[in-house]
Amino acid sequence: MSILTVKNLNHGFGARAIFTDVSFRLLKGEHVGLIGDNGEGKSTFMNLITGKLQPEEGTIEWAKRVRVGYLDQHTYLKKGQTIRDVLKSAFKYLFDLELEMNQICDKMTDASSLELEQLLEELGTIQDLLTNNDFYTIDAKVEEIARGLGLDKVGLNKDVHDLSGGQRTKVLLAKLLLEKPDILLLDEPTNFLDEDHIEWLKIYLKNYENAFILISHDIPFLNSVINLIYHVEDENLNRYVGDYDNFKRIHEAKKKQLEAAYKKQQKEIADLKDFVARNKARVSTRNMAMSRQKKLDKMELIELSKEKPKPEFNFKESKTSGKLIFETNNLVIGYDKPLSKPLNLRMERKQKIALVGANGLGKTTLLKSILGEIKPISGSVELGDYQNIGYFEQEIKKDNYNTCIEEIWDEFPSLKQVEVRSALAKCGLMTKHIESKIIVLSGGEKSKVRLCKLINKETNILVLDEPTNHLDVDAKKELKRALQEYNGSILLICHEPEFYEDIVTDVWNCESWTTKLA
Repeated sequence: MSILTVKNLNHGFGARAIFTDVSFRLLKGEHVGLIGDNGEGKSTFMNLITGKLQPEEGTIEWAKRVRVGYLDQHTYLKKGQTIRDVLKSAFKYLFDLELEMNQICDKMTDASSLELEQLLEELGTIQDLLTNNDFYTIDAKVEEIARGLGLDKVGLNKDVHDLSGGQRTKVLLAKLLLEKPDILLLDEPTNFLDEDHIEWLKIYLKNYENAFILISHDIPFLNSVINLIYHVEDENLNRYVGDYDNFKRIHEAKKKQLEAAYKKQQKEIADLKDFVARNKARVSTRNMAMSRQKKLDKMELIELSKEKPKPEFNFKESKTSGKLIFETNNLVIGYDKPLSKPLNLRMERKQKIALVGANGLGKTTLLKSILGEIKPISGSVELGDYQNIGYFEQEIKKDNYNTCIEEIWDEFPSLKQVEVRSALAKCGLMTKHIESKIIVLSGGEKSKVRLCKLINKETNILVLDEPTNHLDVDAKKELKRALQEYNGSILLICHEPEFYEDIVTDVWNCESWTTKLA
């Protein structure tokens, strides 16, 4: 049974086409991985099928009475709500039924015998719905999902306004899973999740009976939960059965076949053109030349995919820093309340350290305390000499209406426009992205602009907070290579062992010094 049918979809932004004549069909129980390079249109596709965007042409049809759940990390969480409030709101439709049931009970006192019979029938229907949808075990279900994602350790009575980015993602994901929709739409759900809870989500999705569409650049995670791939490329959407590794193999083989056919056709075209040019003027061979020309005119030309620029991240390095990078003396980090025990940490030149552990432990707070961006609750931080620090923040919440060119120029005013364009192109951005405003870019494209600023600044210390979030496979691979070759010191927060294990010299598990358990 088809849950979702998309036919002849066309969509774009201004002069930039995103989809051209795309069709798509989702069947019950299919676990789909939606993949493609940054900016190809994966999130746009999600916004189109959820009705957040209207397509320029084509139809999008959902089966009747299908309940759709969409993990949108931009969902507004209202200040004053607790985590428990948000999770229980997943059952709003059941609480509405309970309210209706109570209103029916109130009407019964004054009802006639005929009305009473109708009211009793309505009451029975609602009671069956509440029982069949586990209304009377809601609290237990909330606790179960909260435990699976570690929200019980954060505290279900905590105000959602006080949550970190990762904790917020967990709340939205937990609410979505509690809703048990017929189809889940997940846009990079592992961003900001820690390793333990990525593993929990992996098991959950493996066993998920209903359909889902998943956008993720975390290939091991993707491979473990999907059975179909839809690849977004060159305004098209192509289907591949199996996991990402199988897609890669078939895609490469098809690409080589197409290249071979293209070369063969180009040689044939050149031969035909040559024959026509040499023979069209001669009376004896004019007819043959015209015949070749007709063949040329009717030929369906093979087109190769436009080569997309591969990112090149080469960090500019400044003179060597002093031996000491930082040392903390009984440092207690936090805002209103302490997030850590007194910390006595030391980092020296050439160390590359990964900070790991569950969300909300204070990893980002530690970075900002070391950099002097926030004041510690107590204790002190001593920084070494001759430091040129490059800082990549986890989230930039402020809307940015600069174009990419303006953003780089603001940082490096001495560069010529051609140099700015070249710097952005080296980060894997195409002309259509470079000339766009940052606010309309995808998450991965925004990250590449920020990385462009970072790699063109002379540094001897890099402080990176979740730099792989939103980056596509090629960009992530290139960033890993660049960090391995970087001669300076690195302090890195990352939830992907496959990324950081080949880069770092030390791993600091923040769970050993936090005042929180998770």
